[in-house]
Amino acid sequence: MNWRSVDLNLFFVFDAIAEERSITAAAQRLNLSQSAVSHALARLRRVLGDDLFVRSADGMEPTPYASELVEPIHRILALLRNVLVQSPDFDPTRADTVFRIAVDNSSALVLAPRLSALATVQAPGVTLDLRPSGTLDILDRLERGDIDLAIGNISDPGGGRLNVEPLFDDTFVILARQAHPGGVGGIMTLDALAIHSHLSLTSTGEDDRFLDAELSRHQLTRHVATRAPLLSAPAILTRSDMVAVVSERLARAFVAERSGLEILRLAFVPPRTTTAMLWHRRADDPAAQLWLRQIVRICAKDIGQSIQ
Repeated sequence: MNWRSVDLNLFFVFDAIAEERSITAAAQRLNLSQSAVSHALARLRRVLGDDLFVRSADGMEPTPYASELVEPIHRILALLRNVLVQSPDFDPTRADTVFRIAVDNSSALVLAPRLSALATVQAPGVTLDLRPSGTLDILDRLERGDIDLAIGNISDPGGGRLNVEPLFDDTFVILARQAHPGGVGGIMTLDALAIHSHLSLTSTGEDDRFLDAELSRHQLTRHVATRAPLLSAPAILTRSDMVAVVSERLARAFVAERSGLEILRLAFVPPRTTTAMLWHRRADDPAAQLWLRQIVRICAKDIGQSIQ
């Protein structure tokens, strides 16, 4: 086989099909027509002498030979993207780079609006591809180069390959409807927290078990009446006497966007939570990545100063 004659674009098609398990989804991801992707796959099959992908009930399944190629091809293409995209003279005003950032739900509401606005001003040609981190294996995606940055309540994974930089701290409050009967002087007591039913938010990634521990210390328990995704919280809370434990900045984002909600303090000192950004060490120095992390820091500083 004459490898010099092989079109590198064929391997980008291979990688997209391996990820998406679909010709249609791969075509959308690559901004190509389905016929172009099918034609590229046919060419690669001829070059490698293998079917590579076969149709099944679960989509396009890789053959045993293709399965052995998936990881090394993906890793090589990720490294190639980094080399090609990260120019030492990165100019945000002229760049058309796509940055792929995983964010948790809290960061999506609190940080993403500021980040999007600042990036649009500094780099009008840049695209921020914000992806929900709850559906991703963050460490694996960073390792493979699928995402450039992760932002959220992320702990240090260790191992020395990834960097973690704290952005801002937060605390927990109670989010409830205005004039909630359990709120007295802007505070909700432990007794009130035990009396009123709770809405447990399943998609925030925030750990509210501290509340159960504190209630237990006083021989109290709470009743979780509903478990629901974060974005349903305002509609549920404004129509009931349920309460939800959330980080303060997240609660303020909801109150700012929707009337009928209020923030109540806890009658004890809740734990602190930290939002951080995480990136792979190979992205330490490239100019484009430095710029991206810097605008995240600027936005995070603004958020950090919003609650003193």
